[in-house]
Amino acid sequence: MTLYVDSSALIKRYLKEDGAAEAVAHMASDPVLVTSALTAIEVRRNLTRILTDDLEVLRARLVVDLDAFAVIPLDAQVCAEAARIAEKTLCRSLDSIHLAAARRAGSATTVLTFDQRQAEAARSIGLSVIGC
Repeated sequence: MTLYVDSSALIKRYLKEDGAAEAVAHMASDPVLVTSALTAIEVRRNLTRILTDDLEVLRARLVVDLDAFAVIPLDAQVCAEAARIAEKTLCRSLDSIHLAAARRAGSATTVLTFDQRQAEAARSIGLSVIGC
């Protein structure tokens, strides 16, 4: 299985919050892990916003963890697809980028997200969703 992991799911590897055990279990179930270049930006920003202790340790862990992922670049094709998704679903811009990257990963890709609005948009364009 190919599993697209968005920011709301990946950050649960570093924070003790609702859904953390579920997110970690899905990522550990031996799927092909995929994310977008956007995910690293969002996770780093949110770790900085939320944490003061262990921030540098968690940033370093994020860099190591991302080595296990195929990272979809934010190229012109992904951005064009994101614009089409945003127009069709009226989802938020960053959500549309995640969904475009998930589509780039292939038709058999499942999206792991804990963002309800993104999950609804993903389902509306035919993507399978877990987490929400």
